[in-house]
Order: sequence, then structure tokens, then C-alpha cells
Amino acid sequence: MSGHSKWSTIKRKKGAIDAARSKVFQKLTKELYVAAKSGDPDPNNNAALRMVIEKAKSENMPKANIQSAIDKASSKNNAEEYESIRYEGYGPGGIALIIDCLTDNRNRTASFVRSTLTKRGGNLGTDGSVSYLFQRKGLIILDKKYDEDKLMEDALELPIEDFQATEDGYEIYTTPDNFIEVKDGLTSKGYDEYLVSEVSLIPNNYIALDEETSEKVLSLIEQLEDLDDVQNVYHNLEM
Repeated sequence: MSGHSKWSTIKRKKGAIDAARSKVFQKLTKELYVAAKSGDPDPNNNAALRMVIEKAKSENMPKANIQSAIDKASSKNNAEEYESIRYEGYGPGGIALIIDCLTDNRNRTASFVRSTLTKRGGNLGTDGSVSYLFQRKGLIILDKKYDEDKLMEDALELPIEDFQATEDGYEIYTTPDNFIEVKDGLTSKGYDEYLVSEVSLIPNNYIALDEETSEKVLSLIEQLEDLDDVQNVYHNLEM
């Protein structure tokens, strides 16, 4: 099966995560809180919460931290409210950007996102200006230690959309609705080392830029990801 490898993007993301683990946990805590507060705090009855928990696990977030965020959402004494906002725009070289935020102050977030884009050679677009270039999919990346033929055979018994072997790992794509079923199915078959496990926005096509422009895009993405209100930044830069 075919598809563009996301591994180089993931490796860079993981490096940034290792350098700023507390900030990543802070953002995951917010996602867990919002998912639990907007539905049932039991992940067995809340698919959105279950997916955030899987994402937190893939980032090696401690179980105690995960449970604490869920418990906080259930507390009657906690009145924190966050709003989900999505911005669409462009980076250097015309790279498409989707910026997902959780905020308790829409004006603050809009100002920070806009100024960061402007300072780094990007600009905001209108709603729908780039979202059509992406599809929402489940993404599971497993360690290369597993046997490729056996993993592919096991994966094909599950409702996956695509399987790709790269130099560094195995990428499995699913529909968002089938993500949990595929993840549970793989786990039941003995696969337990997930480099990435989340529902993400995957570009339909990637754009290749020269090295200098690519570095400008990556610098912009890192600056956006460093903003407290920004949860995820999706792009179509070929790495």
C-alpha cells in the first residue's frame, strides 16, 4: 500500500516534544479536560476522550496525569471553560497551515496567532481556504522492530485504510471512526510500541520547497506550537 511518509515530520516533532515535555503535557491536560467535560468522563462511553487518552499515552504522559485531568473536569468546583478555534492560513512558499486552538480568550489567541504568522512570513486565510487540502484520519506508527510481513498480515485483518513501511517505522492509516478498533486490535495481537497514535489531519498532497524556505516554514510552525493556546499545527510541507 502507498502513501507519503510522515516519519521525518514526526521525528522532528518528537525532538521538540522531548525538549519541552512539560509544555506538551500542559496542552494534553487541556485537551483531556475539554473532552471529559464535554461528555462522559468514562472513556468507554466517550470516543473523543478515548482518542485524546490514546494520544496522551503515545506521548508517554503518566497515567496519574491523565486521570487528574479527567477528574478535574468532573469537579463541581472547577468552572474553567475553553473554546475550540481553528485558523487556516499560509506559511512561506505557500505552505498550507491549519492551527487548532483551545482558549479562554478568543481575542488574545487571534492576536498571538496573527502576529506570529506575520512576523514569520505567513498570513491568515479565510475559513475553508486550506482545509479542503487535508483529510482527518487515524494515524498509528509502530516501531521498525516488528516483522513487516506479519504486521501487514495482522493489520489487513483490521479495518485499515492504508499501510506503509518506511525506513524508520510502519505507518497505518484508518478512518477516524475505526481508529480505536484498529488500535485495540493491534494491541490484542501483541503490538505495544506505538511511536504515534492519534487522529490527525493528513494532507492529500505534499509540497516540496528549497531548504531555506523549508527552514522558514519549520521555524514558523515551532513558534506557533510554542503558543500556549495552540494545540496542533497541521501542514503540507514535504520533509
